[in-house]
Amino acid sequence: MKNFININDIKDYNKSVEDCISLKKSPYELNSLGKNKTLGLLFFNPSLRTRISTEKAAKILGMNVISMNFNNEGWNLECEDGVIMNSNKAEHIKDAARVVGQYCDIIGIRSFPSLINKTDDEKDIVINSFKKYANIPVINLESSIYHPLQALADAVTIKEKVKKPKIVLSWAPHIKPLPHAVANSFINMAKKMNYDIKITNPIGYNLNENITDGIEIINNQKEAFEGANLVYAKNWSSYDNYGKVLDIKDSWIIDDDKMNITNNAKFMHCLPVRRNLVVSDSVIDSDNSLVVEQANNRVYSAQLILKNILNEI
Repeated sequence: MKNFININDIKDYNKSVEDCISLKKSPYELNSLGKNKTLGLLFFNPSLRTRISTEKAAKILGMNVISMNFNNEGWNLECEDGVIMNSNKAEHIKDAARVVGQYCDIIGIRSFPSLINKTDDEKDIVINSFKKYANIPVINLESSIYHPLQALADAVTIKEKVKKPKIVLSWAPHIKPLPHAVANSFINMAKKMNYDIKITNPIGYNLNENITDGIEIINNQKEAFEGANLVYAKNWSSYDNYGKVLDIKDSWIIDDDKMNITNNAKFMHCLPVRRNLVVSDSVIDSDNSLVVEQANNRVYSAQLILKNILNEI
């Protein structure tokens, strides 16, 4: 593995999920694999689980780790080629990437979409520029359109906790527009794992049809929940009316009444989550909630990807 930008960079997804589970049993067996190697983590957006889990995974493998909150600590980056840099952008991304590529052996990038210009966001220019110019392996820590580390951790969680998963990916309310990356990668993962999955969202909130192709989309949440044994909650902004919050639709909260429609379903969410807006306290704190296990599995998904890359550099 040279880079990990989306889940298609994994050749055998089922095997990788099993490998993650094996790593959990003996995580320190490869504690010298990353000796004298440095992982650089550049965060253009906030992070809790991604930052800490990736740092821990790297240190378990014996790596040095450098983390930087780029928006607060770095120069504003220019991403367009051939421009006169007479604005507030002091450094070109190609220069930053080339320099970081000399300091590090692997680099992880987190850069969210603007949710203003769909065409620009789908170019994933920040992560792809580092991939192009840094000349070292790049790991996607969540980009404009994908969050593959989260999806791998989700796959591990499902493999461990849910037999014959019958999944509903449910849109849930939020007060502001959120990206599509987690939902996109979860859907792609479910397809790779051949899971039974449906999507439920209000009219106007369909995701990119290239992602959801072949998956049933139901606009009635209660109907979708019938018979499910796993509910994955996530908010996303409108894709067709790009980046817009069309209506908060409080009625789409995941609560006990809706979970009671399911087949004793487990509950998943990538976190952070706005309690009693996206999901009720009673659901997220119940014995069927898997959110803490999901977060724990972020360590092992990151460790596996780092291991695979280290084995090739």
